[in-house]
Amino acid sequence: MVDAAIELSGIDKSFGTVHANRDISLKIPAGTIHGIVGENGAGKSTLMSILYGFYQADRGDIFVNGKHTVIETPSDAIARGIGMVHQHFMLVHNFTVLENIILGAEGEPLLKTSIAKARSELQRLEREYGLEVNPDAVIEDLPVGLQQRVEILKALYRGAEILILDEPTGVLTPAEADHLFRIFRQLKEEGKTVVLITHKLREIMAVTDNVSVMRQGEMVATRKTNETTVEELAELMVGRRVLLRVEKGVASPGPVVLSVKNLTVEDARGITMVDDVSFDVRAGEIIGIAGIAGNGQSELLETITGIRRAVSGSVSLDGVPIDLTGEADPADLRNRGMAHVPEDRHHMGLVLPFEENENAILGYHRHDRYRKGALLDIDAIRDDAREKIEKYDIRPANCRLKTANFSGGNQQKIVLSREMEQDPKVLVVGQPTRGVDVGAIEFIHRQLIEMRDRGKAVLLVSVELDEIRSLSDRILVMFAGRIVGERGPDAGEGELGLLMAGIEGKEAAE
Repeated sequence: MVDAAIELSGIDKSFGTVHANRDISLKIPAGTIHGIVGENGAGKSTLMSILYGFYQADRGDIFVNGKHTVIETPSDAIARGIGMVHQHFMLVHNFTVLENIILGAEGEPLLKTSIAKARSELQRLEREYGLEVNPDAVIEDLPVGLQQRVEILKALYRGAEILILDEPTGVLTPAEADHLFRIFRQLKEEGKTVVLITHKLREIMAVTDNVSVMRQGEMVATRKTNETTVEELAELMVGRRVLLRVEKGVASPGPVVLSVKNLTVEDARGITMVDDVSFDVRAGEIIGIAGIAGNGQSELLETITGIRRAVSGSVSLDGVPIDLTGEADPADLRNRGMAHVPEDRHHMGLVLPFEENENAILGYHRHDRYRKGALLDIDAIRDDAREKIEKYDIRPANCRLKTANFSGGNQQKIVLSREMEQDPKVLVVGQPTRGVDVGAIEFIHRQLIEMRDRGKAVLLVSVELDEIRSLSDRILVMFAGRIVGERGPDAGEGELGLLMAGIEGKEAAE
């Protein structure tokens, strides 16, 4: 019998009227990879935050390696060999990798001595776990996959034997996720315990030894991974059978609604990020853009929606040109029928200190339905928010709650409900299901298909290749800022993967 690295007994936690964890008991065997799954708002992150000392349980006990343990702060958790990599990384962006790793754990009065020792230890950890990263690189210059490695190295540098990761693949490409899973297996071989919080059931099946399921704050089941299925886990999570595939009919495309011609975009450094891109999106179709993150998809969406300036090229909405080389106005584009779900909900989609009902009208607050003369109609705004909460199953169902207090997936549903309920001509959507659970993914996919079937034009960017293939009527692949291929929804993953790597033409089709 494998000893438990972690044992939780009767953990209970409430935030006001929200009962986040209800009498939870759980054993995590040492030297295993243990998955914890559940819908957004099920209490997964709260439970692990209690284990890491961010929150304290109202009731219950924690045992670490068989010893009763009181964890009041993250420092207590670190001292007991527990490390955590959060969904939103906790790094100082203008510090180097090395500076971030030793921050708070310098260990010597002279910083120069600490840095020298840390550099040597970092090199050992990199070799041992395949976590190579330039120690002198500045964090803000690194892609998210490497930033995540820095977070893992931080935990290992502090002596973590138990590593908790919250939605670790939410910002990773498939290749980066595969590399992360190899790191997990290496950590397990070294005797460390990995706890993986995720909503991606296929990843659970691929990498974990055991999986526990939470629903509405309760622990409802624990299974050996090789003795369960994706279908069973999905049903346990949601409490009903879940359709894990996208059902849609054949598209009936109408006239061109969004036309992009020879669009070129540079970043702040003058580097070309979108290179002479042209395509059309018709009413009644979903165009998916596939590609590894960082190949111009984000800049393309920001330019089309008026957030970023173009260097050259033209874009028209419903036949009317948009001046994207000058002062394009996102508000004007919204009024003309373009809705936008940005890739980064925190920085571009929401104002987290605002109440849910305030975010539910953000950008549309000047519409007549939300106004009473020169003032906002607060009752109408809150009634509208409650309708969206019910339709999109946003939890908790409280339109007065600060948006920062919703889980990531429910924050995403707030953005989606706001944009999709405006009945736009064109919906530009980036990463629609990032950080969203399996039940909500099913709902969001169905909403996107319904929009298409109502004659709306949908432009979709996602790093989830399965999502692109399932939803799209046509797939465009971007590499190094260019459209390198167009395929139908029946294109194989291997073929699309080659195009995403820059291998074009006949070579990708073979």
